[in-house]
Amino acid sequence: MRHVDRLPYAVQQEDHVTITMSDGVRLSARIWRPTTSDRQPVPAILEAVPYRKNDLTSTRDAIHHPYIAGHGYACARVDLRGTGESEGVLLDEYLEQEQRDAEEVLAWLAAQPWCDGTTGMMGISWGGFAALQVAARRPPSLGAIVIASFTDDRYADDMHYVGGAMLSDNLAEAGTMFAYSTCPPDPAAVGESWRGMWHERLDSARPWVLEWLRHQERDDYWRHASLSEDYGALRCPVLASSGWADGYSNAVTRLLSRVDVPRKGLIGPWSHKLPHLGEPGPAIGYLQEVVRWWDHWLKGVENGVMEGPMIQAWMQESVPPSTSYQERPGRWVGEPSWPSPHIDEVVHPLRDHRIVCGAGEQAEAGGGQAAERVHTVQSPLSVGQFAGKWASYNAPPDLPYDQREEDGGSLVFETEPLADRVEILGAPSVDLLVSASRESAQVAVRLSDVAPDGRATRVTYGVLNLAHRSGTGRPEPLEPGEKYRVRVPLNGVAQVFPAGHRIRLSLSTSYWPLVWPVAAPACLSVHESGSGLTLPIRPAEAPDEMPRVPFGEPEGCEPPEVTQLTEPEQAWTVSRNLVDYHSALDIVKDRGLQRFEENGIEVGLRACEKYTSVADDFGSVRGESAWTMRFRRPDWDVRVETRTILTSDDTAFHVDATLDGYENGRRVFSRTWNESVPRCGV
Repeated sequence: MRHVDRLPYAVQQEDHVTITMSDGVRLSARIWRPTTSDRQPVPAILEAVPYRKNDLTSTRDAIHHPYIAGHGYACARVDLRGTGESEGVLLDEYLEQEQRDAEEVLAWLAAQPWCDGTTGMMGISWGGFAALQVAARRPPSLGAIVIASFTDDRYADDMHYVGGAMLSDNLAEAGTMFAYSTCPPDPAAVGESWRGMWHERLDSARPWVLEWLRHQERDDYWRHASLSEDYGALRCPVLASSGWADGYSNAVTRLLSRVDVPRKGLIGPWSHKLPHLGEPGPAIGYLQEVVRWWDHWLKGVENGVMEGPMIQAWMQESVPPSTSYQERPGRWVGEPSWPSPHIDEVVHPLRDHRIVCGAGEQAEAGGGQAAERVHTVQSPLSVGQFAGKWASYNAPPDLPYDQREEDGGSLVFETEPLADRVEILGAPSVDLLVSASRESAQVAVRLSDVAPDGRATRVTYGVLNLAHRSGTGRPEPLEPGEKYRVRVPLNGVAQVFPAGHRIRLSLSTSYWPLVWPVAAPACLSVHESGSGLTLPIRPAEAPDEMPRVPFGEPEGCEPPEVTQLTEPEQAWTVSRNLVDYHSALDIVKDRGLQRFEENGIEVGLRACEKYTSVADDFGSVRGESAWTMRFRRPDWDVRVETRTILTSDDTAFHVDATLDGYENGRRVFSRTWNESVPRCGV
């Protein structure tokens, strides 16, 4: 990244500005704005997240907020109620209170003498969610939003549930927020009130996973703040982005196709990162695009920002399987609209372990004259150990590895070696005629690029809990032996399959630990009649509609100095004991102790996840999320430790959790939870 130190406007920074809500709670903001804004007001941009502006997001914030401010905007980075230096407590994600707070902050910004009355919102992940959710409420000053790694459907396409199946990230993210919501404010900012604020957070805390487990169906809890309930609620322009390695790529194309506002989409090869910090690369000059967006929609500058394709996507070339990539080779392609007129949905029947590509064979496969072929699969719990994370963070390396071992426990169909290069752009899907041996079953579907040497790189995947086959979010038990036609959508992707490679489709009845298994193993029968793979083919002759150099070099302001005091640690370890058949996935992400030289605070963060099972005993699966977060200065030393364990049986999920707070090495708070939540079709 190129660090820019000369910008159109000189910038002033205020580190702890309090904004009082209507109920008296004071939120803390860091504000960057042009020094000229007192006499020449500018639009204001809000980012509101719970991840601590004084330390844990300070490096990222310092790269892009001063950059945007230096182009003529006032940028406000606000800690959500109950986090960082903001008063109150944070009890869950995306609550009504959070959105009301954001509306009040926007009104406060619009009323400041240095603001011209116009505002925008931006953010990645939680910040992207928040911007989209608040925009749907139509606050009067909000002129446009810029969002990354977001979803419009909190139930069907977030880190909690997918296809009616529960993700292990439901536990992982709950563990993250259990820790973040119980951290103390910085005494250097809030003064002597810090201890009272901290203990209010500790006293109010509960393991977040308990609430998420109580809503295993699509209900009002998930409908709240899901734009998918009313796409017409969004009335302001939106620039939306994500990455193919992220968990949120589907929302970009869905948003482009369903909202009726000025909109642009951008999907790169990235994990859960902003595009100017994108990993795997190439990263792009995203902040330049963001400034152009604000200039047009908040300042009325005619800069051609809406010219060119509606969506720009990185068409990924074939690569060998790896848990991490520095760069993904490929090229940018553009489409004038979404759905695109250039993309053909081509159906390939499944027959005799093959994906049928020839038109003549396709007709024969659907003719129904021959005896129906039926294939069965009952996968071991080990299928899924090389699945990687639901949303890659690229640290530690967390992308899916070689799929050959996974395929050994799966039902596999594949093409002959391809005579010509094939490119897909969009969301593949699989139609299946299935029957199951039990009332509950799930199917995981993987699409892989198989090289001539046999190595298999997962391209995309999808999961369906068959009790949720209707797509309503309400489970309907299966009748054992009865046939059902189901469709399994796979995550969207842009991918090249070279000539000589094979396209492989793999079906498994478990995908642990990425997906929590159903209560007991089931045998799944797949009937060839009516079963097929649909690929969104982008013909080689399709126009790319892209400028010759679509994006500039990544640039931003130079981040503040951070001193690494102890060594960080990263690990992703799969282990199996062939004596007692105990299997485990251990994940460690430890930043080490870091000192932020700008304010002198020292911060340590260590997160560990562990997922275990024994043989094929579905009742043995266990997930654990443990966090330690430490904050200190010479006269102040505080530590928070959280631990959440999730197990299950035929009828319930069981949560055992602990929260401990330490001040100067002495434990000053401790609480334990042991609670169960009934299973409901998951």
